[in-house]
Amino acid sequence: MSRYEEGLKLIEERCGNGKDNLISLSTIAMEPNDDGKPRPYIRDVDAYYEDGVFYVSTWAKSTKMQQIAQNKEVAFSVCSEWFSGNGIGENLGWVLDPKNAELRTKLRKAFAEWYDIANNEQNENCIILAIRITRGTVIKDHGAKRYNMDFVNKIETDEGIIR
Repeated sequence: MSRYEEGLKLIEERCGNGKDNLISLSTIAMEPNDDGKPRPYIRDVDAYYEDGVFYVSTWAKSTKMQQIAQNKEVAFSVCSEWFSGNGIGENLGWVLDPKNAELRTKLRKAFAEWYDIANNEQNENCIILAIRITRGTVIKDHGAKRYNMDFVNKIETDEGIIR
């Protein structure tokens, strides 16, 4: 098993199997700071993980979706799981769109405890956000093992290793 595959296995164990993951999701604010530079903007969201993608049920007009419309680059950290990275945010559209039927079923199951309370599926602004991971770092044993992963090329890299 390659180190990339070892890292994927750790991610699946920590985040997969239909788990409701709390992740911190960072986007770039639409307004620059006082120096005219981009400002990060972060919030916690519940996310379902599958095959290198986090899925989030959200509102199309939310601040995060407005920011992603301007800049699809995002960063994330899975709370208490030692897994963080970058990805591309994509609006998959209305949860009741037939193309989202299979994914919607998975989200409803993962988020069963609160899904109906937080979402109004009859409103077409109730959407699914996909966060397609481009790179990530998984840490094991408090840093004894570190996997720096390139999800685009499906390899483990040296990038980000502090020497």
